[in-house]
Amino acid sequence: MQFVPTKMFLTKGVGTHKNELRSFEMALRDAGVEMCNLVHVSSILPPRCKIISRKQGEALLQPGQITFAVLARIATNEPHRLIAASIGVAVPADEDEYGYLSEIHAYGVNDQTAGDMSEDAAAAMLASTLGVEFNEDADWDQKQDVFKISGKIVRTANITQSAVGTSQWTTVLAAAIFIF
Repeated sequence: MQFVPTKMFLTKGVGTHKNELRSFEMALRDAGVEMCNLVHVSSILPPRCKIISRKQGEALLQPGQITFAVLARIATNEPHRLIAASIGVAVPADEDEYGYLSEIHAYGVNDQTAGDMSEDAAAAMLASTLGVEFNEDADWDQKQDVFKISGKIVRTANITQSAVGTSQWTTVLAAAIFIF
């Protein structure tokens, strides 16, 4: 039996509660996946896996479903602490090749920075697999130009959720949800 997802959607959420576990559940609820039993998987976007909208993906979920996900999650109960979770996606030009997903969870970075970090990580992993030469220390714009010029990476994207902590627990998450 093979478990190769045919579809994937990106989602994000934030939750706040006096209890850390409940803040996580609230973030899952905000992301629309609280009814699923999530199984964390690593970072491969399967060949020919179609990226669909969150709305389309949520319609395909059933309560209690075992659901494979790449998940970025971070929590704080420190007031004024900025937290961010991001999933980056790098899609190869050849649909028969696999792509990459990355998870970033960080303190003190905004949506833009966390999103750039996650896209950069996913693109760097895909580039190394495809043999695309680039400077790891270059800024994102320079690397993105190299990736585009190579013709081997067709697209990068991210979904990012950030929040500022309060005296209660605040959890942010970003996820890539796989559908079979």
